[in-house]
Amino acid sequence: MAEMLNLEQPLSKLIREDKKQNLLRTPKTIEVTRGICRCFENMGYAPLVEFRLPNKRRVDVIGLGPSGDFIIVEVKVSVADYKGDQKWPDYLAYCDQFYFGVPPDFPNEILTPNFGLITADKFGGVICREAPTNQMTTKRRKYQQIKFALTAAHRLQRLIDPKI
Repeated sequence: MAEMLNLEQPLSKLIREDKKQNLLRTPKTIEVTRGICRCFENMGYAPLVEFRLPNKRRVDVIGLGPSGDFIIVEVKVSVADYKGDQKWPDYLAYCDQFYFGVPPDFPNEILTPNFGLITADKFGGVICREAPTNQMTTKRRKYQQIKFALTAAHRLQRLIDPKI
């Protein structure tokens, strides 16, 4: 069952979580993430980074498309990163398409071939392999669309008024 939105959660907690996550990301990860977000924008998708799913997992990049569909991208910048982190299967039920996002010098042949592939740097990204489509349930989609909108709105408000 999906987690209910906690509208009473203080924004200060969300701000602390965002700052903590940015400290854990390497410069290369930040560059690849930026390129993926630019790729999403060019495709007509609204991207969010470090988005928490109802199963408590946090995805690197999620995009909401004009038809309400979701794409999730798991960013991997090294072989050790790919081999050491196998949480990404927990994301599959929360998207219509799943991609790995990697820098141009990544050895793509080691990646699981059943999913999409985006190559990205700080300037943009290119879909190298289209992801298969996996339809989300209607209930999960509606819940996630609301959570996506609230997360985006709260982040925007913190930019406008960082004292919140």
